[in-house]
Amino acid sequence: MLGRRVLVTGAASGIGAAITELFAREGAKLALIDRSDEALTKVARACEALPLIADLRKSDEVAKAVRTAAERLGGLDCVINAAGVLSVGPFDQGQIEDWEQLIAVNLTGPFLVCRAAVEYLRKAEFATIVNVSSGIALRPLSNYAGYAASKAGLLSFTKVIAQELAPTIRVNAVCPGPIETPMIRDTYPTKSSRKKAEALYALGRFGTSSEVAAAVMFLCAEESSFITGISMAVDGGRSFH
Repeated sequence: MLGRRVLVTGAASGIGAAITELFAREGAKLALIDRSDEALTKVARACEALPLIADLRKSDEVAKAVRTAAERLGGLDCVINAAGVLSVGPFDQGQIEDWEQLIAVNLTGPFLVCRAAVEYLRKAEFATIVNVSSGIALRPLSNYAGYAASKAGLLSFTKVIAQELAPTIRVNAVCPGPIETPMIRDTYPTKSSRKKAEALYALGRFGTSSEVAAAVMFLCAEESSFITGISMAVDGGRSFH
């Protein structure tokens, strides 16, 4: 990753922050997009990265942030869409605002970022896009209707643009299971709910952000040069049950 120019969304916390930290250690030049100013500034300072505040639901803010990233980094080699939101509950009891938020951040956001970044990626010698979807997209669970729909849509979007952008740009997705992040800890707040969830996974535990970051790095590296359009499960074995 030495010298690679990388844009990461959702970089202020969780998986996005872990990706940022790993790529920084490997010598990448980084630009980070998030809407959390204080948290993003902290991560950016630690990783010597460029922080950019933007709402991924707004096309003008996304376009400006991506343009600024490309100008400051001297181009783009990798785009990683790690931003995401989660809402859980029976679909017929949910609010339309929750559904719209899930689709806007988890699906429309990556679309806007990729659309804004593609002109810069086409100029790179070895360009990649990695979209962070979810294991729920591969094997849905009850009460995740909006989240599953948004993340499954992201997988289809990934496969379509992998075909459209080949052979110049490789596009792949990773599908994490439950990862030790604040979002997941809020979803499974008790020991009993956590143990019940962990029992669904062959490895019997939740994953870590660093494990997902390693998968993302592989898909951005030359070692995966003959891989495009895949949905890589990083879910402890639930998707093959």
